Amino acid sequence: MLCAALCVTLSALAAAQPQPLVVGAVISQSGMHAAAAAEYQNGLVLWRDEVNEAGGLLGRPIELRVLDDGSEAVRTGAAYAELIAGGAEALIGPYGSAATLTGAAEAERARRVMLNAAGLSSQVHKRSPRYVFQTSAPYSAYAEGPLALAREAQLDSIFILARDDAASREMGEAAQAQARALGLRSVELEIYSGAIVDFLPQLYKAMAIQAQGWLAFGEARDTADMVKTMKRQGYVPKLFYARSSTDPRFIALVGQDAEYILGTREYDVRFPSAGNAAFAQAYRAKWGADPGALGAAAYAAGTVLAEGVRRAGATEPQKLRAALAQLQMETVLGRYRVDATGAQAGMKPAVLQIVKGHALAVWPAAWAGERALAPFVGWADRQLLR
Repeated sequence: MLCAALCVTLSALAAAQPQPLVVGAVISQSGMHAAAAAEYQNGLVLWRDEVNEAGGLLGRPIELRVLDDGSEAVRTGAAYAELIAGGAEALIGPYGSAATLTGAAEAERARRVMLNAAGLSSQVHKRSPRYVFQTSAPYSAYAEGPLALAREAQLDSIFILARDDAASREMGEAAQAQARALGLRSVELEIYSGAIVDFLPQLYKAMAIQAQGWLAFGEARDTADMVKTMKRQGYVPKLFYARSSTDPRFIALVGQDAEYILGTREYDVRFPSAGNAAFAQAYRAKWGADPGALGAAAYAAGTVLAEGVRRAGATEPQKLRAALAQLQMETVLGRYRVDATGAQAGMKPAVLQIVKGHALAVWPAAWAGERALAPFVGWADRQLLR
């Protein structure tokens, strides 16, 4: 009799406990993407722990279920199907655009909301998915900052180079379209091979159109080779932007010749974005290192999901997708706002300029503060930095 009463009591207590809200994610824990994706998972774990320490979401603790796709995009869809079958009520997208494409297809099929935190290609949202919402700046947004600065400097001709890889090509093509939409007099785009080390032919093409601005989307080594070619030929653009110039490897390759060059950074612990100081401090305390762009992307996706659930008052897919479609909020990556396809329309990578060996934000203005764009100084007119 005592045993029966105890069993009834324990059953009642168990029934009274709120059921976990299961969030599923597929993250490469093995294979070639594992090292990069580890930071991505760290950002999600930090978000989960903070939500649970604050009492959960809708009174329910978050249970984060993670599966490994082995860094193989073809395995991602099946992994999300397994998560959905196991009770995942919402999904965080995987690392990489190829994996996101296959994962998003499964989310659409099952009508389950997915937050696309690390699939930056426009291909993910090309077919206007109804349940997939991007929470990081897409590749197409990378040119907006340097073009805004070119416009402020009254430049009317731009030469654009893009390395022949999917991400750089998409950035370069977006830059060309945006520059033409701004009404610039002359805009030319060239896709170059990764085997190039001498950019003299491209320099001649830029000179032929009297390009005042040079925009490059490629790797740090490419940018270093561009700098060496420009310096050797005495070519001085009014504005020199290279996406990879904020990479420490670039400065190591060219030294103080990196001065005044513009670059992009998706995230920095110094950015004055909403909640960033607290996020960076919490991440550092938990993981013993500063967060990078992937950790911030995962954390931002979690905060957007949480706010969407709160506004919807439920995880029911139709209510949640409606809330996320209308939601606008500040995150550590900037303002979340999506267009009709679920693609991110509010977040833009920051533009930094190298000044005395340090990369400092110059765009957007709200993040630059009183710092203004420094004019590009000719190679022969520079003083030796000490």
